[in-house]
Amino acid sequence: MIKIHFHIRFHTQFGELLALSGNIPQLGNLSATGAATMTYLNEEYWSYELELPDAGDDLPAEIRYKYIFIDKSGGITEEWDYRVFDIPQNTVKEIQLLDTWDAPDQYDNVFFTAPFRRVILRRNPSNVKPTPSNGHTHIFRVKAPLLLKNEALGLLGGTTALSEWNTAHPVKLGLENEWWTAGVNLANTEFPIAYKYVVYNIKTGAFIRYEDGDNRLLHDNGSNRKLTIIHDGFFHNTQSTWKGAGVNIPVFSLRSRNGLGVGEFADIPLLVDWAKKTGIRLIQLLPVNDTTATHTWKDSYPYNAVSAFALHPLYVNVEGMARKEDEQIIRGLARKKKQLNALAEVDYEEVMHYKWKMIKALFHVQKNDCFERKDFQKFLKENRHWLIPYAAYSYLRDKYKTYRFTEWEQYRVFERKAIDELSVAGQKHFDGVAIYYFIQFHLHLQLKKAADYAHTHGIILKGDIPIGVNRYSCDVWMEPELFHTDMQAGAPPDSFSVKGQNWGFPTYNWERMQQDGYEWWQRRFKQMSLYFDAFRIDHVLGFFRIWSIPAHAVDGVMGRFVPAIPVEKETLLQHGIDFDYHRYCQPYITDSVLEELLGEKHYLIRAFLEYDADGRLLLKPAFCTQRKVKDYFASLDHKEDNQLLESALFDLIANILLFEEDGSGQTQFHFRIDMQQTLSFRHLDGVAQQKLKTLYEDYFFHKQEQLWAKEAMQKLPALKRSTQMMMCGEDLGMVPQCVPEVMKKLGLLSLEIQRMPKQHGHEFFNPANAPVLSVVTPSTHDMSTIREWWEENRELTQHFFNNEMQHPGQAPYYCEPWVNKTIVIQHLYSPALWSIFLLQDLMGIDGKLRREKPSQERINIPSVPRFYWRYRMHLTLEQLLTEEDFNNELISYIHTSGRSDLKPDLHADGTNEKSGTNRQAKRKKRKEQS
Repeated sequence: MIKIHFHIRFHTQFGELLALSGNIPQLGNLSATGAATMTYLNEEYWSYELELPDAGDDLPAEIRYKYIFIDKSGGITEEWDYRVFDIPQNTVKEIQLLDTWDAPDQYDNVFFTAPFRRVILRRNPSNVKPTPSNGHTHIFRVKAPLLLKNEALGLLGGTTALSEWNTAHPVKLGLENEWWTAGVNLANTEFPIAYKYVVYNIKTGAFIRYEDGDNRLLHDNGSNRKLTIIHDGFFHNTQSTWKGAGVNIPVFSLRSRNGLGVGEFADIPLLVDWAKKTGIRLIQLLPVNDTTATHTWKDSYPYNAVSAFALHPLYVNVEGMARKEDEQIIRGLARKKKQLNALAEVDYEEVMHYKWKMIKALFHVQKNDCFERKDFQKFLKENRHWLIPYAAYSYLRDKYKTYRFTEWEQYRVFERKAIDELSVAGQKHFDGVAIYYFIQFHLHLQLKKAADYAHTHGIILKGDIPIGVNRYSCDVWMEPELFHTDMQAGAPPDSFSVKGQNWGFPTYNWERMQQDGYEWWQRRFKQMSLYFDAFRIDHVLGFFRIWSIPAHAVDGVMGRFVPAIPVEKETLLQHGIDFDYHRYCQPYITDSVLEELLGEKHYLIRAFLEYDADGRLLLKPAFCTQRKVKDYFASLDHKEDNQLLESALFDLIANILLFEEDGSGQTQFHFRIDMQQTLSFRHLDGVAQQKLKTLYEDYFFHKQEQLWAKEAMQKLPALKRSTQMMMCGEDLGMVPQCVPEVMKKLGLLSLEIQRMPKQHGHEFFNPANAPVLSVVTPSTHDMSTIREWWEENRELTQHFFNNEMQHPGQAPYYCEPWVNKTIVIQHLYSPALWSIFLLQDLMGIDGKLRREKPSQERINIPSVPRFYWRYRMHLTLEQLLTEEDFNNELISYIHTSGRSDLKPDLHADGTNEKSGTNRQAKRKKRKEQS
């Protein structure tokens, strides 16, 4: 038998527990629900004793384990990662583990995610030679992710085995996975032992420094029969920090000489070259999944994917697909390039039409050779779970000329066997299916090549996972049980969209997803990790609660949060509210309401109304929902009166105070968002208004907090465990109080935006106050750029100029380069781990380089439901690489802020080292020429 003693130092209070999870049945086989409850020793220590049969008796070669904290309410917090130790194969019959709690929100842990392990802090373990140990009784392990080049860890202490604090001869640690490790024989040592980890130079062997803080103490006694493993957490270094800068741009917005009217995966290496040149370490992209539904510009919306796995053909480089013998096919490409690249914006339909023409021609001559390639066969094998259904879906969409699979003559309901038969080679229609294997294979090759290039040059790629998928997507077709197709996801009203947002996506059936451990999400993360090192979780608030809009509604304001605890009818009565179901829960329509809505034209709406038996005005059944109204007016001319009527009817239907909980028999209700803005509310007396407002405030800002935190903790930890990518949450909008705490507990990076403060009553957010585990940015793709925002609201701009920029007097009317520059520098000097900027905001610091009109820099306007996503850079990436003045200025700001080691190529007098040209003289000459 082998005895294993687990000990961890962890302070708890009455009612709190620690559990131990591991990869053996006794520890729950890595399941948190099956974890073993530990024994409480005192307020500071917990322990657990495990007896195992000798190695070889159905035991794994190694034990993987982690600790789990269970609070008084039953909520769990798991450590960041699993520890690992080998099952002894020798005379050791007893193991003692002395562990330090590895908190998920520990700052150093972020450096063990994929971007740092694979790219930025990649380290070669073979360069480090540990001190040999004969018959060690103790193994010391510690993490130190932020050591500099040629630095390694050693161990010194007050005993002979630890060199008696002699800095010339530390015990050298080797690097095993992420742990610095050394075995030491302490069998004849007197305890306790004081010790510290130290840093030394690998090449010279010279001592550099001790770790910070007090000495560590080891109280354990060693013996020949017992092995003690000490997991000491992190090397104590209070001065060591790391910060990086990033650039954010959609792939379609890139512009290069080789492009075809749109940015492509093949353009990413040029962006990588520019990022490396300027000291930028991260490139953030918008979603790149296929959104082809209608074959029109409406498919330009990158968050409306028809597949959560397939890549968009928009981003393929046609020349990169062609072989030498295909030259005849692409002969006319240069002329088309010139035509499309001359456009200021993306012509989505023309680009897609021409690319598909080329793709089909290349497929015709390449298909046989392509399908015989070993790398294609490997790709098909590893991706067939989504690729074959996606190809069949795309073929059927084109065959029936609609992406709405409910309207297909056949295959409306997905059956794996039938789809496999449809996709068998040799059938007349097979090319219509197989062409999608072909294009996805090439897209994979091109994006993988770009990602590998980025990694080789020390740049990480950050992707974007949309919160939803198209309600007629391949994913919904394949696995409809994972979605609530009778509901629509969206967002409540905010300053960008006064009626809220209706994204149209089906909401998730989280209960069903939980049954298989969120397997669909895990597949999605795995696919994304093929190309990306980090990702933005679009609308992370959706994992706490989603804004859910009934299928019969159009405006986002008609939704409510799900899940949510309803307000009981009894509660309304107890608060002295004279509750009337018709008055509170149905559209409130009176003559005065109609006059306020339509003024002199109120008579126009009468045709849509009728009276009930009690003389109340009601909407006729044919117009009682927004969807019915929309469908009716869609068939009419777009006359001014018709548009006015449609809008008024939408407002009338939304003129409601409470939504009834389905199936509650008129006993449970949810408040309509922005209730106070409705005419129904304004027509109540002041006493009733105040009583409703009290319950409204409690419903939205207090009552749901515990429920929403619990919902997030059921989903996010499982998803986080499934990937090594760095997770960044987009936690904007109506943010519950529980969100920052949960995100911190899980080590997720938050998003902080200067003009969207999360703290109530604040006009702006100061980047200097950002949490370390966060991303700061002045603008996102859903917002105006710095320059456009500066001109939107003169009063707000003036406040910003005086209070945030600390400048007296009148603010400049336009966002001059120095203003833009100041805002960029504010963000660079933030303590946040990442400062990420739209490329437009970076170019805004240079008056000659940036676009003339700020309004032409906009990527998306959320309040426009059918927005055309077509923004493109106004200069090529090749040009950007040659803009030495701008690039050197950017290098200087990034370097001096501590976000890059790269220094500008300038002499002390400002002369460019490479060109030998004085910058001031160069600018003067340009001015004279102009």
